[in-house]
Amino acid sequence: MQALLQYTANGLMVGGIYALIALGIVLIYKSTSVFNFAIGQMMMFGAFFFWMSVETFHLPIWIGFIISMLGTVGVGILIERFTLRPLIGQPILSAVLVTLALVYLLNGVAMGIWGAYQQRLPDFLPGSPVNIGGIVFSHDLLWSFFLAMMVFALLLLFYQRTQTGLAMRATAESHQVAQARGINVRSIFSVSWALCGLIAAIGGMLLAYRVGVSQFLSLIGLKAFPAVLFGGLDSVTGALVGGLTVGVLENLAGGLIAPWMMEITPYIILLLVLIIRPEGLFGLKRIERI
Repeated sequence: MQALLQYTANGLMVGGIYALIALGIVLIYKSTSVFNFAIGQMMMFGAFFFWMSVETFHLPIWIGFIISMLGTVGVGILIERFTLRPLIGQPILSAVLVTLALVYLLNGVAMGIWGAYQQRLPDFLPGSPVNIGGIVFSHDLLWSFFLAMMVFALLLLFYQRTQTGLAMRATAESHQVAQARGINVRSIFSVSWALCGLIAAIGGMLLAYRVGVSQFLSLIGLKAFPAVLFGGLDSVTGALVGGLTVGVLENLAGGLIAPWMMEITPYIILLLVLIIRPEGLFGLKRIERI
């Protein structure tokens, strides 16, 4: 029983980061109908920007945070401006394939700049492990979970309460109706990709603190896709539930069955969701009449 609770606690902590990354995917999909396969690479760039700032240029930690976030936001805006904006009006499959091409392009750029070696981040999260009723919470996982949830809540408030957020919601419903209401849809696209870059930077730094900075981070980012599909492609609430669920199930499988099960459990979830409920738990089931 103790082991079960420990694996569940670890899964919830990691699942918080998955939920944050899943939110980035959902925001892009809701605004542009594009499934961003390159979010793992954006996470990797954010982590490398932070590592380079504090280890290569010896800048303070807080400046490294700012550089990482601004740099990854810039990557998101460049992706939207130079690769996706020219495809407005083209079949949506073209934009999806462009994000797939960006996966390999950004991996190659990262390899050329930083190489293939794994780097370690400095210890910047204070504290020590917390023991509650025999369940040990690693201090880095606790920080990662609470920071991820705080950013998730702030972005949710932005999405629901601000004028820009409401414009993003209107754009998600219909690009044509949004334009008729005077909303600059292209600006909304840029804001969506900038927010995705911000989320990717924060998620990348939090994950890199635990597993190191390398191209392996982009593979961890793939685990957010089962979370998105489990919760629903167009559901912010689904991103949270899906991220936590994937985190818990992969840790339970890895701890109670076999360590190698941890790596494949998210994709087993992905297959089951696509077969049983393709729209996810909270996604809208759209029926097209001919």
